[in-house]
Amino acid sequence: MRICLVGPTYPYRGGIAHYTTLLARHLAADPEHDHLLISFKRQYPRWLYKGASDRDTSRNPLRTEAEYLLDPLNPLTWRRTWRRIAAWQSELVVIPWWVPFWAPAWSVLGRAVKRLHPAPRLIYICHNAIPHEASRFDRLAMRAALGPADGLLAHAESDAAELRGQFPRKPVAVSPLPTFAGVGSSPAELHMALPTGRPDRPLLLFCGFVRPYKGLDVLLEALPAVLAQQPVHLLVAGEFWAGEADYRRQIDCLGLEAAVTIDNRYIPDEELSAYLHAADVVVAPYREATQSAIVQLAFGHGRPVITTDVGGLSEAVEDGQTGLVVPPEDPAALAEAICRYFNEGLRRPFEENIDRLKGRFGWSALIDTLVHLDETARINEQ
Repeated sequence: MRICLVGPTYPYRGGIAHYTTLLARHLAADPEHDHLLISFKRQYPRWLYKGASDRDTSRNPLRTEAEYLLDPLNPLTWRRTWRRIAAWQSELVVIPWWVPFWAPAWSVLGRAVKRLHPAPRLIYICHNAIPHEASRFDRLAMRAALGPADGLLAHAESDAAELRGQFPRKPVAVSPLPTFAGVGSSPAELHMALPTGRPDRPLLLFCGFVRPYKGLDVLLEALPAVLAQQPVHLLVAGEFWAGEADYRRQIDCLGLEAAVTIDNRYIPDEELSAYLHAADVVVAPYREATQSAIVQLAFGHGRPVITTDVGGLSEAVEDGQTGLVVPPEDPAALAEAICRYFNEGLRRPFEENIDRLKGRFGWSALIDTLVHLDETARINEQ
């Protein structure tokens, strides 16, 4: 099948770009499919992006072949993209959806694709049906963007339920977020010198963009109770979109200065891989989520995860098997889980389970789901 994939890839950074790149690579390795990846001339205008930059600064970035055609603020590039899809004679067009900013471009491009003759099937991969920290206009944007779709793919049952409620006549499939194996995992770089705090203590890792919904403040609130039983060190590795001073005040008020290291920047792939290699466990105490690339990045490096029962996180992390799952916004429960992890020596059995369950989060399973969703859409057209 001829599959046209639209989405970010290098030089853009972050989980969606890594996801798109890995999906393109696995499509390229699949003899049953031909693929074309169309990426962005520009991803976001500078005024909208809260981070320092949306460019990947890794020394050995994850990359693949792509054509850079699309600018979300330039409708002429939307037409250029549509004409390329038509000229390539795509049978299936796959577009990611994650924030309402893309609604105008995806709505226009999707409707233009469906006017082609013969029209390819159109599937949206919904990383977030509704964004974190949502506004009341987000469902309107989602309905406009996803309206032309022949099928929708989600990575969590909670997102699938939202999509079925909004689009009861469209087929919706669920496939687990695949493991982000191979991102920055050069063995030569795993032992680089990094500010990981106390090397004589077990290391907790909180990583990725620091935003309120990710619950860093909850983890900090839990840490004194952990330290009363277990001498650990917390490394916070990721760019703060806002509020670093508030977190540092919380650290001071709780007397955690010697137990927490903050590395406030976008962590290049090779350094993040080294952080994961050094960590004893990844802690993801989200207040809300659909799924998390951090969880799958941790699994890709063989590291267990302690997380919360929100969105699809408890679908990805099997409580008592590949990690521990606690209620959200509950510092006492989080502290108890961290202490249990170390007191009961759970790291080794959890890592063995992660290795054993690798196939569950394979990219081939995602591609199979896309193909099945395409077949369902084709039947619905008849």
